[in-house]
Amino acid sequence: MTQTALVTGATAGFGEAIARRLVHEGFRVIATGRRVERLDALQKELGGALLPFALDVTDADAVAALPSSLPEGWREIDVLINNAGLALGLDPAQKADLSDWDKMVATNVTGLIHVTRAVLPGMVERDLGLIVNLGSVAGDYPYPGGHVYGATKAFVLQFSLNLKADLVGTNVRISNIEPGMVGGTEFSSVRFRGDGDKAAKVYEGTTPLTAEDIAETVAWIAKLPAHMNVNRIELMPTCQASGPFVIKRG
Repeated sequence: MTQTALVTGATAGFGEAIARRLVHEGFRVIATGRRVERLDALQKELGGALLPFALDVTDADAVAALPSSLPEGWREIDVLINNAGLALGLDPAQKADLSDWDKMVATNVTGLIHVTRAVLPGMVERDLGLIVNLGSVAGDYPYPGGHVYGATKAFVLQFSLNLKADLVGTNVRISNIEPGMVGGTEFSSVRFRGDGDKAAKVYEGTTPLTAEDIAETVAWIAKLPAHMNVNRIELMPTCQASGPFVIKRG
């Protein structure tokens, strides 16, 4: 039986690559996001197996209406990919823009938990489902300027693990994917407010992971046997590793 997946933030980057990969793997995909023209272009490319659906995860009322606001035949969601998220700025905490902090929390934390709460009851009722949350190594390892972004991704990890604890004894699976450096997406461009030169320097001289690598990981998890749960998986390119402690000497 063909499974239905819902992917948030499917207009670019990870979400677009995941939507494309899941369709190629035989899933029907509800691709959500704010930029409807990009979703329509994706449907034109992939055909009727992809349903474009306008959704801003920070719009609590719109999210609460899921999945009843979806067309008939698309309301039973088997796989939820909580991908929508962003990083804004890299200034130290004492200089950071508070509105950036609010937006990261609203999208990366509040949006993710609201979408999860909207979809999860149906999965539990059917006793079948998979939720894949997109975390980050920023939730595991601190770095200068990562303050609130890293904290939101640490939340995503702990939320995922606690969901797993709640769902023991059901056939609903929860996974947290924690990527390191990934190039070829809008991530750094958004973080640096469209400064392409600044964004490009992040990846200069490296061979980072790609959005397709993340989609590969999602597809692998989604195709695993129903009794097998990947609690968390951390990914880095070979050019990246965690760093030593920073010590300021007098």
